[in-house]
Amino acid sequence: MDTLVTTTHAPAPTAAPAALRRLYFVRFAFAAVWAALLFTAADTLGPLSATLLVIYPLFDVACAVVDVRSAAADGGPVRNLYLNIALSSLTTVGLAVAATSGIPAVLRVWGAWAVTAGLVQLVVGVARRRMGGQWAMIASGGISTLAGASFAAQAGGADASLKSLAGYAFLGGVFFLVSALRLGRAAKSA
Repeated sequence: MDTLVTTTHAPAPTAAPAALRRLYFVRFAFAAVWAALLFTAADTLGPLSATLLVIYPLFDVACAVVDVRSAAADGGPVRNLYLNIALSSLTTVGLAVAATSGIPAVLRVWGAWAVTAGLVQLVVGVARRRMGGQWAMIASGGISTLAGASFAAQAGGADASLKSLAGYAFLGGVFFLVSALRLGRAAKSA
C-alpha cells in the first residue's frame, strides 16, 4: 500500500513580524541615544560611562525577553533567544565588575560579549530569514563577531577607548533600523 505524504510549509507567523519590527525600531532609538551619551562620556571611565555600560546589556536582556514572548506566541524558535538572555545577563555583571578595573577590562568583557552575541544574532537571523528583513541581522551578527575581536585586541593597546563602543552600538542600531524597514516591506508584499 502506497501512502501519499504531503509536505507543506507552515505559513509565516503573522504577529511576529509586526512585533519584531516595533522592537527593532525601539532598539534603534535606544542605540542612537545610548551611543551619543557614551561618546560624550567616553574619555574617562566615570559614573556616567560605567552606568551606560551596564545599562546596554541590561536593555538587551529586556529586548530579548520581549522577543521570546513574541516568538513563542507565534510558535517561532526561542532557544537561541534564551542563550542571548543568559549572555547579556552575564555581561551586565561582568561589565559592572570590569568598570572598576579600567577601560581595557571593559573592552575585554564587551569584546567577549560582542563575539558571542554576534554569533547568536547570526543564528537567529538565519532561522528567521523567511520572515524577511533578516539579512541586516545576519550581517550585523557577523560584524559584531569581528568587532568583538577588535575590542579585545584594542584592550591591549595604548589607544584603548570607549568611543569605539559608541560607534559599535550606533552601527548595530542602524542594522536594527534597516531590518525594521525591510520587515515592513516584506509585510506589504505578502
